Amino acid sequence: MGLFDRWRRRRGRGDGSADVRHLVEWAGRHRGVEGYLEPRTTVTETTLMLIAHDGEWTRRRVDGPAAAFRLARQLGIPCYEVAKVGYPQRYRDYQARQRILRERDRRAADG
Repeated sequence: MGLFDRWRRRRGRGDGSADVRHLVEWAGRHRGVEGYLEPRTTVTETTLMLIAHDGEWTRRRVDGPAAAFRLARQLGIPCYEVAKVGYPQRYRDYQARQRILRERDRRAADG
């Protein structure tokens, strides 16, 4: 057992269906969606990040790389390994826009 294994949430068969359902529904509501496989680390499970045409994104756990690529195939979207290709510029631009909006909202709330 690794150091972080006791804290890592383990999923058995059938678990994670809410995660997959979320990804499917999210992809259906957005256009230009691509998948980005994020590898398992010592503190997180394997995740699939979906990024839309405008950079909006969502991320959920998947049962491994094969499950991520299978889901992407079922959704008819391309899927890339983020460790090989990195995140697209539109994702970084979206994050920057969100930071600006949060800061603007914070300043407006402060008076």
